[in-house]
Amino acid sequence: MNPTEVIDVSREALLATLAISAPVMLIGLGIGLIIALFQALTHIQEMTLVFVPKIIVVFVSLFVFMPYMLTTLLDFSATLVDRIIALN
Repeated sequence: MNPTEVIDVSREALLATLAISAPVMLIGLGIGLIIALFQALTHIQEMTLVFVPKIIVVFVSLFVFMPYMLTTLLDFSATLVDRIIALN
């Protein structure tokens, strides 16, 4: 395996990681911004007001996006296995 192939596999791994984590991270960011806006407007500075809704929304989004995440990971794994088989 030459350095170009190693860089290509590494790039694909990073893109797969971003594709898998992006939906949940963006939803977490969105709900965090909404809660921060609510806190700024109402002057409520309760710490549990931030964490509890964000945890609930992130867990729900994990269940919603799990098929997409699994498909992306399986596609990457299949591509990686095909490359390993092609080395022999």
